[in-house]
Amino acid sequence: MKKLMILATTMVLAGAVPALAHTGHAETSGFLSGLMHPIGGLDHILAMVAVGVWAALIGGKRSYLWPISFVGAMIVGFALSAVGLSVPLIEPGILASVVVLGLLVAAAAPVASSIGCAIIALFAVFHGAAHGLEAPGGSLMGYAVGFALATAGLHMVGLGFGTIATSSAGRWILRFAGGASAAGGLALAFTA
Repeated sequence: MKKLMILATTMVLAGAVPALAHTGHAETSGFLSGLMHPIGGLDHILAMVAVGVWAALIGGKRSYLWPISFVGAMIVGFALSAVGLSVPLIEPGILASVVVLGLLVAAAAPVASSIGCAIIALFAVFHGAAHGLEAPGGSLMGYAVGFALATAGLHMVGLGFGTIATSSAGRWILRFAGGASAAGGLALAFTA
């Protein structure tokens, strides 16, 4: 599994092209733009739902710690970019998040809560930095609140899927979906 994750990440980083959610938006001001941004890009949807599904599959305190970690670290990444600090490799990091999180769901990888928080937070910084680069000139707070709420909502969708899949067959379907998400991330990396 570790070799597969390293290979997938390397492939994404080597051949990454800009993620679909970050091709530039005509209007990025205020709460509604922030709310719509995460649900407007397949890369965001796949990564954020995967966080919730993975947290639900592993269970315990991860069900709330991992999504909270993502949102918190995403706000940090947003703040870094919004004040003009450079976060390197944003687009490859976002694409890697889709692939790696999809693989973690596919494997239902049981990791310690702190390690999962670290993995998730790393990827969240990239997502947040991308939001910061596209932040409006005026309403930063409204925009940030909007994308944070949308992100939390996508995590809840993933948690919901994970929670209702209590049967063995349901868990395998979710794990297959995680693999499909990882494949989707690779497709995003090599198309455009």
